[in-house]
Amino acid sequence: MRVISVNVGLPRPVRGKDGLVMTGIFKEPVAGSIRMRRLNLEGDGQADLSVHGGPDKAVYAYPSEHYPFWRNELPGQALDWAAFGENLTTEGWWEDEVHVGDRFRIGTAEVVVTQPRMPCFKLALRFGRDDIVARFLESGRPGFYFRVLQEGEVEAGDPMERIDEDPHRVSVVDVVRLYLDKRGTIDRDLRERATQVEALPEAWRDHFRRRLG
Repeated sequence: MRVISVNVGLPRPVRGKDGLVMTGIFKEPVAGSIRMRRLNLEGDGQADLSVHGGPDKAVYAYPSEHYPFWRNELPGQALDWAAFGENLTTEGWWEDEVHVGDRFRIGTAEVVVTQPRMPCFKLALRFGRDDIVARFLESGRPGFYFRVLQEGEVEAGDPMERIDEDPHRVSVVDVVRLYLDKRGTIDRDLRERATQVEALPEAWRDHFRRRLG
C-alpha cells in the first residue's frame, strides 16, 4: 500500500461549450517531497471553492488499479497518472475496503477519509464527453477525499498506512450506493451507521437522515 504518484496543478482557463471555464482538474506528477497542508498540497489549487477544496476535500486520492478499467472504457484517451484530477495516485487500497473515518499516515502527514468524489461537469470537460460523469459515478470507482489532520511531507513511493479503522465500517463505495439508492432499498442499518460517522460531512449525514424518514 503506497503512493505511486503525487500530482498538483493550479486553476487555468479551459474552453467549454459556453466559453472559458476555470478549473484545477488538470494536474501533473511532481518529483520529490511536497508539503501536504490543511487545505491542499503545495502548488495545488481549486477554481471554485464553493464546491471544491476546503478542509473536507483537501486532498483527493485515486487508486491506480482503476486505470486499466478506464483505458478499456475510454479507448483513445491519454490516461497518465493524474488523469482524473487526483492529488495522490495510490496502490493497494480500493474504495470497498477504505471506510469513511479511517485514518492514514502518508509520509509525515496524517489524514482521515471524509467522502467519495461526486464528479461535476468539469470531469466531462477534462475528457471531452458528457457521459463520463454518470459513468464515473456508477462505476463504483470514485476515489476518496482526505481531511489533513497533521501537515507533513509526502512523495511518490511513500507507504500509505491505515493507522485507525472507523468502527462504523461504512466504506467509500457504501456512501455512493446509499446516494444512488433513491428508493431506499439498501439495508436501513447501513444508512443509520452512515449518519453516525463523524468524519462524513454534515451535509451527507443530513441527506441520509432524511432518507431514513
